[in-house]
Amino acid sequence: MGTQEMVTGAQIIAQALAAQKVEYMFGIVGIPVIEVAVAAQAAGIKYIGMRNEQAASYAASAVGYLTGRPGVCLVVSGPGLINALSGMANSNENCWPLLVIGGSSDRNQETMGAFQEFPQVETCRLYSKFSARPSSLEAIPSIIEKAVRSSLYGRPGTSYIDIPGDFVNAEVKQSSVRYVECCLPPPVSLADPRAVSEAASVLMGARRPLLIVGKGAAYSHAEDSIRKLVEQSGLPFLPTPMGKGVVPDNHPLCVAAARSSALRNADVILLLGARLNWMLHFGLPPRYHPDVKIVQVDICAEELGNNVKPAACLLGDVDAVTKQISERLEQFSWKFPHSSEWWEVLKSKIKTNVDNSKLLASQTSLPMSYYTVFHHIRELLPKDSIIVSEGANTMDIGRTVLQNYYPRHRLDAGTFGTMGVGLGFAIAAALVTQGQNSRQRVVAVEGDSAFGFSGMEAETLCRYNLPVLIIVVNNNGIYNGFDEKSWKEMMAFGEPAKVAPPVCLTPNARYEQVMTAFGGRGHFVQTPEELRVALKAGLAEEKVPTLINVMIDPRSDRKQQDFPWLTRSNM
Repeated sequence: MGTQEMVTGAQIIAQALAAQKVEYMFGIVGIPVIEVAVAAQAAGIKYIGMRNEQAASYAASAVGYLTGRPGVCLVVSGPGLINALSGMANSNENCWPLLVIGGSSDRNQETMGAFQEFPQVETCRLYSKFSARPSSLEAIPSIIEKAVRSSLYGRPGTSYIDIPGDFVNAEVKQSSVRYVECCLPPPVSLADPRAVSEAASVLMGARRPLLIVGKGAAYSHAEDSIRKLVEQSGLPFLPTPMGKGVVPDNHPLCVAAARSSALRNADVILLLGARLNWMLHFGLPPRYHPDVKIVQVDICAEELGNNVKPAACLLGDVDAVTKQISERLEQFSWKFPHSSEWWEVLKSKIKTNVDNSKLLASQTSLPMSYYTVFHHIRELLPKDSIIVSEGANTMDIGRTVLQNYYPRHRLDAGTFGTMGVGLGFAIAAALVTQGQNSRQRVVAVEGDSAFGFSGMEAETLCRYNLPVLIIVVNNNGIYNGFDEKSWKEMMAFGEPAKVAPPVCLTPNARYEQVMTAFGGRGHFVQTPEELRVALKAGLAEEKVPTLINVMIDPRSDRKQQDFPWLTRSNM
């Protein structure tokens, strides 16, 4: 553009985002942000129109996790932004970079009861690291640069930018706008060498050590350094759900199948990019040994010592600090013996649990159980598949049965335990793999209740020709449901609102027809043979999405657990 040419606010936003290497924008357009989406496309940014702002914000956050650059969620004012708050909170809790841009009321109508007027900047401060409104069109590029930088630096998270409606089509001279160069990559920080030495001493003194790999390690791209540490030190390791694949699940030192026993009996635990929150039972008895020593590695200083006082604190980037620990242990040529009593205990527990799972998977009774379904999925799924999973039993059982062999290949409800993320995550993963010219399959394994949160995004999948394979594991309810016969008998006692248990959903709901309604493929499955045929067809489909609706026993449940996820710890 010439120096005297005029540029609109929408064009400034788009050019500033492109300058920060933003590639993807998700949203639902309306007044006042339609022109922003159009300008973004003109600037080379891919815009994906979703059916709900929640799903849009989930998709944008998943892009941040998968690529290391924040995706953008574009929303309208008031209710549109409020719908996106779920994704903002989820991204912040998961520590994923996300940028939300919300249109808002015109400045000259503030406090007058304007259309969808809402205190957006103030509200978003509760759900983000950075929340601001540019003071002028000229200020937009610097605000966008700071928002992107804030989402990436330190502990990643959400940034929000508020755009008054009258900014979108207002014009200024192009020469008056100073675009800001792309922010530098996040600085890589190392731990204090004294803390590294202390951590190494604690590890070398352990009789029952355990290494826990969190999703922070996956985000940090620490897979090479962690695999080297595991193999060099001989440490048994346990991945958190989204830490799966940083070291392959089938690695001989993986003790995921003995999770409860490993946590309960370890005397030293090295935490790499994982937090002692509810997912790791706060690090407290009875899930952990009362005298366990914690060696904690985290990018966020405030996280160190949360819930349990560590024996050693290592503040820094997970990848860089892991290399420091490896180098220190290498100086002593230390390796934990695989012939130890600890390994014998772990191997025995792994064998017992694996045998129990195989027994459950081998059942031939109909309707199928979770374990039967996951057995066949695991057999046919390509090893490099990106697995998206949500739902109560569907996610928890899938986590133990479906294996990951590569980092950042599992996306689920995460730290915030958010249901409804599945289709947004799947759309993001499909776009990223498509952009990388990869033939990896994206497979969303959904509970029937979880699918319902964002089921209309099936239309989005079809509209953009994203060949995601969705498997709905359908037990007719939330946790458990009823078969058709029991449902009809129960309905004979009165109106549904009075007699139907709150966990019930419609028996044998035909979710596959949601997909076929928009041009995708659908399969209704009731037997293992039908499941295998549908899986092979879905995995072979390269142009349109497929949904397999798998009917299982409404009473199917997890095998008995030593410690279910949400039982109370003794505080």
